[in-house]
Amino acid sequence: MPRPTAPIRVYHHPLSGHAHRVRLFLSLLELPFEAIEIDITKGEQKRPEFLSLNAFGQVPVIQDGDTTIADSNAILTYLAIRYDETARWLPRDAIGAAQVQRWLSVAAGQLLNGPGNARVNVLFGRPQDPRCGDIASALFTRMDAHLAAQPFLAAAHATIADIALYTYTAHAPEGGVSLQPYPHVRAWLDRIEALPHFVGMVRNKALA
Repeated sequence: MPRPTAPIRVYHHPLSGHAHRVRLFLSLLELPFEAIEIDITKGEQKRPEFLSLNAFGQVPVIQDGDTTIADSNAILTYLAIRYDETARWLPRDAIGAAQVQRWLSVAAGQLLNGPGNARVNVLFGRPQDPRCGDIASALFTRMDAHLAAQPFLAAAHATIADIALYTYTAHAPEGGVSLQPYPHVRAWLDRIEALPHFVGMVRNKALA
């Protein structure tokens, strides 16, 4: 497996699920990285020096040598193609790649708009939007049926699709979304957490 010439710099916030998926994948790939915390509660992601890295003012961002990549799903794709020669994490064939991309779109859509936003609303004391719970329920129902027939989302083994959906699913209860009705989703979470070099995201004690 190729190795970076220097530790990859990861701009993150410890309670960001988007940032966690990047740190998790770096750990699974056993790639060295330097974590640089951006305090989003103080608006540091909107300061000019950070906006020069990501004009959208969002974490995470990575710097790998002279390469800067923003957006968690884009980062997962970059790392998989750049550093995983086995192509297990992101298949290079058209069908395999499409299956992964399907779930990356879900991660950026239903996952974020449902359990992701429900958790953010609780985390920052915002009014809860009942639509978040409805979106989460529909998503997890579909995921549970899908995972009843196969161990991982896009293949018979873990891919970046699983990494992209893991964190906000695992932390859905922090937003008031129970995982108890979804046994296959919970078993899938266990399988991801059993992967070598897995690292979890810190849980906010106020939401535990």
